[in-house]
Amino acid sequence: MPSNKSVSDAPITQFINCRILRDHCLQREDLWVREGKILNPEKLFFDEQGFADHKVDCGNKIIAPGFIDVQINGGYGIDFSQASSDINGGLSLVAKKILEHGVTSFCPTLVTSPPEIYRRVIPEVRVRDGGAEGAGILGLHLEGPFINVDKRGAHPPKFIRPFKKGGVVDLTEVYGTLDNVALITVAPELTNSGPAIRELVGRGITVSLGHSMADLSQAEEAVMNGASFITHLFNAMLPFHHRDPGIVGLLTSDRVPAGRTVYYGMIADGIHTHPAALRIAHRSHPAGLVLVTDAVTAMGLPAGRHTLGQQEIHIEGLHAYVAGTTTLSGSIATMDMCVRHFKQASGCSVEAALEAASLHPAQLLGISHQKGTLDYGSDADFIILDDTLTVRETHIAGQLVWKK
Repeated sequence: MPSNKSVSDAPITQFINCRILRDHCLQREDLWVREGKILNPEKLFFDEQGFADHKVDCGNKIIAPGFIDVQINGGYGIDFSQASSDINGGLSLVAKKILEHGVTSFCPTLVTSPPEIYRRVIPEVRVRDGGAEGAGILGLHLEGPFINVDKRGAHPPKFIRPFKKGGVVDLTEVYGTLDNVALITVAPELTNSGPAIRELVGRGITVSLGHSMADLSQAEEAVMNGASFITHLFNAMLPFHHRDPGIVGLLTSDRVPAGRTVYYGMIADGIHTHPAALRIAHRSHPAGLVLVTDAVTAMGLPAGRHTLGQQEIHIEGLHAYVAGTTTLSGSIATMDMCVRHFKQASGCSVEAALEAASLHPAQLLGISHQKGTLDYGSDADFIILDDTLTVRETHIAGQLVWKK
């Protein structure tokens, strides 16, 4: 039999005795990996007469794509919206720690900040592949400052800004550069938001609607301009009303262009969204639900006082508040906790819960050809879970990077 060297010298690993999440269902198949990619075993057998160099018995566990968190403000004492002396050191610490929660890629998120913070932090954050040193960075999520002060939540009002000129001028005045930015949250009712949304989408940046008083028609216009995401649905927006459902109405709008999907972030921590509201959203638009942690500095730390950008926050139990108020300020939930709570609260399938944290965020960011699936040729970023959806192992590019 010819050796595996007919195509590549690299060793082949075969994961056996497992259930793989592929094509929206758990399938009893083996997973084949070489050079950081998922292999098609038929091509391996018939084209290369190849075989596995290593076999890994998974003990009947689940293999799912690695989780992708598109809204995480920090954790473990690190606040991404603080211009520390070692910004990359802080990013690397969080990137390493979230491996144990099954996160293989993420978007570090900056809340509304003064321009000098953006100008110091944004140039330091580079898109990078994950590995043993931590989860990969897909680009920044800039949540603000172009939001509505009346729905600011935990964002400091003095740094919230309007679009004065529209388009790229306002954006560069505040952010300095848009390099390595993946996602920006704006309030679509702001004057001149349309040109800004079109400019961002034209640059390949995903635009999200949030911290907003927009009615449904304003939200629909933003979608027609290219917006494709809703930041933490139900939170920091007008509540659903039967005569004008506001941004929430995008979930069933008939004005979303054909072939387009509006995705929506959901903080499934049991605090930000009542289980009944979570079920309403999921049952009306299951394909758009994207689980996010919205985790803050205090994730992984004990209760007490911490920061979120320019604000002081107070942790009581699982609640994060702006200090001295009852305003929720992000969460301290981890992604694996959110997946388990979402499944329990919504009654959805295991497959749906896992895809809400993997496939859907990858589709949102336009990278599902590469991440968020276990399709042949995609990156071998995956996790091994038991039947309680507890993460047992995390793999990036086919390499074991964390084990419980």
